[in-house]
Amino acid sequence: MRTVPGVLLAAFAAIALAPAVAQADEGFKPRFEVTPFVGYRTGDDFDLEDANGVETTADVDDAASFGVDVGIYRDRTSFYELLYSRKQGDLDFKLATAPDAELTTEYYHFGGTLLFPDEGYAVPWLSLTIGATRLAASGPYDSETRFSTSLGGGLRLPVTDNVSANLGVRGYLTLLDSDSDIFCVGNGDLNCVVRSTGSTYVEFEASLGLSVAF
Repeated sequence: MRTVPGVLLAAFAAIALAPAVAQADEGFKPRFEVTPFVGYRTGDDFDLEDANGVETTADVDDAASFGVDVGIYRDRTSFYELLYSRKQGDLDFKLATAPDAELTTEYYHFGGTLLFPDEGYAVPWLSLTIGATRLAASGPYDSETRFSTSLGGGLRLPVTDNVSANLGVRGYLTLLDSDSDIFCVGNGDLNCVVRSTGSTYVEFEASLGLSVAF
């Protein structure tokens, strides 16, 4: 999967260099858009407690991310959106009883975006989404799915009437039940490696995308 960001960047370049479509008149009204993106995500570590009640942390590496945002326009300055974002990085439990793993963090969200066009070249935007976070550690561990929300913003730099470069930052907040068992092996609490002592998990993402409207 580590080759995907390179493929997406090549696709961005191909679209940006393509001739503008015959929708460049001022009356062009987008109905929907697709924004593939690549980025870099950083955030919290997990606050944990081992089987003996000793508090510790599980370090989550910062890593590259990628995803896609699909928008359905409500009007010229707002649209409903479906957001998917994925990151894969190392997970260090710091426990002799729990081998390190690779953690895949995925966000499945829906929400909306507001555009703030003015006379300037760049168009600011603001996005709010809610949905689910899927945490999947490699090896024998079960995956976890939790409720999450995100707030994002950035700038659009128009290339043509229907193509824009998209620079953005986004914060993701995932809710964890305090004192809940996570990263379990099979069914049953006794098979869980650690117990979460924190109530939230936060990540931040900077991204570069290409928005193509139709």
